[in-house]
Amino acid sequence: MTLSSVPIGVTVNGDEHEFAEPLTIRELLERLDLPCRGVALAVDGAVFPKSRWDEPVGRGWQIEVLTAVQGG
Repeated sequence: MTLSSVPIGVTVNGDEHEFAEPLTIRELLERLDLPCRGVALAVDGAVFPKSRWDEPVGRGWQIEVLTAVQGG
């Protein structure tokens, strides 16, 4: 088994997902029908800037997709 054939497992908003091939954060959001606009991301508890969304997703990442809400 080659490294590229090992599934990429990540957790997004508490739900586990596996992908057969490498993908970027943008591609991940599209595949999961999550918005790319008006959201912020945290990876393993740290802010993940939008300038890095075209980088490959790492195995085992814990990703939180955060949206702003109004009110108080």
